[in-house]
Parts: sequence; structure tokens; C-alpha cells
Amino acid sequence: MRNVELKARLDDPDAAERIALRLSGSTAPRVLMQVDTYFVVPAGRLKLREADEGAELIYYHRGDTPGPKESQYRIVPVGSPGPLKELLGACLGVKVVVRKTRRLYLVDSVRIHIDEVEGLGSFLEFEALLGEGDPAEDGYRLVRRLISEFDLVDGDLIAESYGELID
Repeated sequence: MRNVELKARLDDPDAAERIALRLSGSTAPRVLMQVDTYFVVPAGRLKLREADEGAELIYYHRGDTPGPKESQYRIVPVGSPGPLKELLGACLGVKVVVRKTRRLYLVDSVRIHIDEVEGLGSFLEFEALLGEGDPAEDGYRLVRRLISEFDLVDGDLIAESYGELID
């Protein structure tokens, strides 16, 4: 699977929420509490995400540059995250644990996340989902539109995952 994504620091989460609500046409976001355990891997990123709705193992690879970038990822649902986390931690090593509250909005094929990350602060993330034959440019176009809607500037954009920012 793949998407085009962007992550940015967020000075005013309330203003971002007003924009996300307007663009999504919803009255309230879906609120998710997530704990991501990142494991040490030679390439890409591997994390076990635990949330109220379940757990999943996520592997992804993307460039570490600020601004929109294409990401390749795979997700596997996990029924018993505790034993898997212990096993992966023993085999690979735990890099870092990230705890966040995520407010999720949907605009067209883009997931907008307003994240409060423990120890880091507020962030805005866009994930433009791409179908099997969709050109990456479709995702870039959607993300660039949202950059404009949220009035983001180059200084807001970050290259790293939350795992690298905490580490």
C-alpha cells in the first residue's frame, strides 16, 4: 500500500481543528488514543500500534525530507499485542515508545490527523491514500491543497517520524 504524507509542527491546534471540521464537513473528529512501540530495524520503520480499536503491526518506508513524500507501507492486524511486543523487543530491540491522542478527519481520500504527542507537543499530519493504479501526483496535489488551506510554511514541515523526534 502507499500514500503521500506530510507532517508539520502545529502552533494552534484549535485553529487547525476549525479548518479540519470545515473541510471534512463533520461536527466532531474521531478521537484515538494510540501507543506506538518502534523497533530497531535496518531499513524503514517498524512499529506496533496499540489503540482502543485494536492493535496492528505497521512497517513503512519513506524519505526523510520535510514536505510531501510518498510512503510505502504494510499493515497486519494483531490479536495479542503483548506477546508480540515482547518477542519483537527481545529480537530487534525497542527504539522508542510514542504516546499520542489523535483527532482524525477525512477529506476526500486524505486522512487529516491533529496529534498531541506526549513529550513533543502538537502536530498536523496528512495522509493521501493512493489506490493500486493511482499516480502519486494525485496524492501530492491533494496534500499541496491542504498545505495551502492550513497556511503551512516550510518552517512548519518536519522530515522525521515521532519516533525520531523523541529519540
